[in-house]
Amino acid sequence: MRNSTRSQVDPFIVMDVMEAARKAEESGRHIIHMEVGQPSTGAPLGARKALAAALDDGSLGYTVALGLPALRQRIARLYGEWYDVDLNPNRVVVTPGSSGAFLLGFTALFDSGNRVGIGAPGYPSYRQILSALGMTPVDIQTAPENRLQPVAADLNGLDLAGLMVASPANPSGTMLNRDAMAALIDAAQAQDASFISDEIYHGLEYEAKAVTALELTDECYVINSFSKFFSMTGWRVGWMVVPEDHVRVIERIAQNMFICAPHASQVAALAALDCQDEMRENLAVYARNRQLMLEGLPKAGFTNIAPPDGAFYVYADVSDLTKDSRAFAAEILDHAGVAVTPGLDFDPVRGATTLRFSYARSTEDIEEGLARLETFMAQRS
Repeated sequence: MRNSTRSQVDPFIVMDVMEAARKAEESGRHIIHMEVGQPSTGAPLGARKALAAALDDGSLGYTVALGLPALRQRIARLYGEWYDVDLNPNRVVVTPGSSGAFLLGFTALFDSGNRVGIGAPGYPSYRQILSALGMTPVDIQTAPENRLQPVAADLNGLDLAGLMVASPANPSGTMLNRDAMAALIDAAQAQDASFISDEIYHGLEYEAKAVTALELTDECYVINSFSKFFSMTGWRVGWMVVPEDHVRVIERIAQNMFICAPHASQVAALAALDCQDEMRENLAVYARNRQLMLEGLPKAGFTNIAPPDGAFYVYADVSDLTKDSRAFAAEILDHAGVAVTPGLDFDPVRGATTLRFSYARSTEDIEEGLARLETFMAQRS
């Protein structure tokens, strides 16, 4: 049976690393997971209790396509609490994870063949989803001096229909400050390019609060999720904020693509929004882990790292150590028992000389992983 040409997307390499780590564990080895971009903690207690109560109450059928009205209202209130933004809840759309938001947003904004700029290094699924939808992802090679984030000058001559940014970013953890975000919005609007801000790691910041694009403009799409700060990766519930005149456009697509986000997950998400004290306890663990990484990775020999302002990643340039990050990651897993992600996922051009380290696990795991890396690198040199 034939396949479409647009189905020929690249694999998500980190998933292959996870499978290799699983096989190693199956054989009896103890693997330290620094490859996985998910919290080691589960959903907050209040969210689990709310869902249990809802299950006892009755069936959880379809919701309306835009999401539970109470959840949309509570998400809108979050923007007042976090950013002092007065957001109309009618602009909030609940989605099946941020991935569902990407599908809805890209479909609503772009036609086949449209060119959409994405920063490299960046989350690989942007590229693959755009390609699968028949659009053209345009990698913007970001510079270390710009904190591995796009800058306005990078857009010159690209003829873009859209620009996607992420702050804090995956894999680098770097952030755009208010002026940098504003300059990118202005540059995109100057060439009539739609602006999309992926804010999935908001709440996971260490020294300064992340800026939402909604502080600067209403003419944008903002995408977020309960996966990271709220520790609900497997629940598959996210949201996006769109301009008021785009809500019905998104609603029509959502009705047909998804019907709705999972009702059970929406119930849990609504309760999770009032469990932020518990989430900040998790953040304190990540902050400790981040400090350990900033001290321990250079000791092990990984000295050229991007400044991790947020999220729970450290992105390292290992060009002095290897020209094949995939083979290097496999060597680290085999000899040190530490799973890390090769940069090829995030940057097809320079990813062969970069690695991503996640510090979302327990502090004990991070300490053990760093000790193993230091021993491995000493033996390797």
